[in-house]
Amino acid sequence: MIIGAIEAGGTKFVCGIGNEDGVISERVSIPTTTPEKTMTEVVAFFEDKGIEALGIGSFGPVELDQSSSTYGFITSTPKPHWAQFDLVGELKKHFDVPVGFDTDVNAAALGESLWGAAKGLDSCLYMTVGTGIGVGALAEGKLVHGLTHPEMGHIMVRRHKDDTFAGRCPFHGDCLEGMAAGPAIQDRWGKKGHELEGSPEVWEMEAHYLAQAIANYVLILSPKKVIVGGGVMKQKQLYPLVREKVKEILNGYVQHEQILERMDEYIVAPGLGDNAGLAGAIGLVR
Repeated sequence: MIIGAIEAGGTKFVCGIGNEDGVISERVSIPTTTPEKTMTEVVAFFEDKGIEALGIGSFGPVELDQSSSTYGFITSTPKPHWAQFDLVGELKKHFDVPVGFDTDVNAAALGESLWGAAKGLDSCLYMTVGTGIGVGALAEGKLVHGLTHPEMGHIMVRRHKDDTFAGRCPFHGDCLEGMAAGPAIQDRWGKKGHELEGSPEVWEMEAHYLAQAIANYVLILSPKKVIVGGGVMKQKQLYPLVREKVKEILNGYVQHEQILERMDEYIVAPGLGDNAGLAGAIGLVR
């Protein structure tokens, strides 16, 4: 089966062709500019591929209620030009095939559970730390949805004692995303993350925020694996810092060997690398 897959992100749309086993045979990256320009390039990529189904994992918020008149829309996003855009509807104009649709992070969580770091588990959490912060979750074999979909990137966090940065989330100011996403790092320190690799104070502060969030997710959802990816996590020194701080925050309360003795196997990088979102989009079709 020829499956089209889209990881629709705030910075770029990654489009690919794969099969039902999650194998990606072709991929392309298209900048996220305006819907008109980006979608023209997306459609052009797929139009001669003969796709039989299409899976989409999108940045959000998105409308996932199939009974809603705005099903398939990107809704109240702060991303310029994309609020209230009918993503699924626009693609259905061009491709008369079954479409699977969810958040980009739920798709990535699904992909990792099928073929990646959480393979064989019925529970995992996927967190991406990049332009924004998004979190998807699989619980008892199902992607977590409710009134809408979880927005775990916007939880409130305790401020670091040395941090005077106001936060930059346009909705909440100093929520997790407002304090720890890539743009927050740049605004706080005056440089992009990759230019600050040799500044330990930057990553200690970043780990302070990410660890609080992960500890809360552990207490609320009790995932069997926590997978953390995204552009900011290319700074590999963050992983041991985050693991240690999560352990400190939980303080022995969660009595499980994964937390107490095997944290390096519990909080991990994506097993699928940069293909987690694309593979997950294929999983949505499955």
